[in-house]
Amino acid sequence: MELTTVSFVIIAVAAYIILISLVSVVVTIRDKSCAKKGSWRVPEKTLFILSALGGSVAMYITMKAIRHKTQHKRFMIGIPLIMVAQVVVIVLLIIRF
Repeated sequence: MELTTVSFVIIAVAAYIILISLVSVVVTIRDKSCAKKGSWRVPEKTLFILSALGGSVAMYITMKAIRHKTQHKRFMIGIPLIMVAQVVVIVLLIIRF
């Protein structure tokens, strides 16, 4: 890869992570708001999918900050496990390329 190609890939990945993180934060906050109002909730599956797609760090920080789902072991263990898996994938990609 040329330096310009590498730079483009880095910028594209960073933009994606920022976007998916913002979406994860908004959805998490919305779910908390809906929980307080007793209205329609975001399915837990959706929260995990957003986390797996790259929003895990932002979602975890948001959950801790707004105290949402912090009593659910499924989330307090699952989201960090997703983060670890993502770090492993990143390290393997760096080693590979």
